[in-house]
Amino acid sequence: MLVSAEEMLTKAKAGKYAVGQFNINNLEWTKAILQTAQELNSPVILGVSEGAGKYMCGYKTVVGMVNGMLEELNITVPVALHLDHGSYEGAKACIEAGFSSIMFDGSHYPIEENVAKTKELVAICKEKGMSIEAEVGSIGGEEDGVVGAGECADPEECKMIADLGVTMLAAGIGNIHGKYPENWAGLSFETLDAVQQKTGAMPLVLHGGTGIPADMIQKAISLGVSKINVNTECQLSFQEATRKYIEAGKDLEGKGFDPRKLLAPGTEAIKQTVKEKMELFGSVGKA
Repeated sequence: MLVSAEEMLTKAKAGKYAVGQFNINNLEWTKAILQTAQELNSPVILGVSEGAGKYMCGYKTVVGMVNGMLEELNITVPVALHLDHGSYEGAKACIEAGFSSIMFDGSHYPIEENVAKTKELVAICKEKGMSIEAEVGSIGGEEDGVVGAGECADPEECKMIADLGVTMLAAGIGNIHGKYPENWAGLSFETLDAVQQKTGAMPLVLHGGTGIPADMIQKAISLGVSKINVNTECQLSFQEATRKYIEAGKDLEGKGFDPRKLLAPGTEAIKQTVKEKMELFGSVGKA
């Protein structure tokens, strides 16, 4: 059964580790992430961007697939199904479809409107026992066609949004989505520290977990980050394993063209990436 992310993140914050949000793109992705979480006895958050939700034929299809897998694969670790960077309309659609968690990204609205919309969604989520993530300060890089420069959030604004009753807060600390450029300045731990001082026990979220050096990830966790989002890294490992399979001509041997065989190496590669991340984040054995 899907659960809200609240309990797993409260435990993570108190225990100084982080739970990974791994974005799903199809059946293979979902299966690989769930099996790895179960194997490592780790809580997990499945992230769905609006673009991926559309690609997978809508939120109801995603909910049906995930619920079916939880049952068929006998998954007993806590699993949250979370809308990533949701619009106001997207958030409402996911609440309707049976997600257990949403992110409302109101960072592009004037702060007053962000506050009003967040308040409304917080009330609905509370009533339904769902968790809700909000964002302050845009996260750089590209997320489904939305490009931001990786700015740092204003700690006062963070407190204002945190006080509305959200479960977790994504604050921009110079992090970006996708691959990091050569000239990236690194994470702003001063900003993170200032945000944590204003928001107290609230779990903080780090978007753009791909390519941030391990020591920076660990320092961010020590400063209150309890949820780290990973997407690009799984895509890259899937792509690399699939390329190797085809370049080795394996798809031309016997029934190597069968999609179950063709996609198997990539699926294994996703599992390996998820395992490495769960070990780095410290969530192994924490279910």
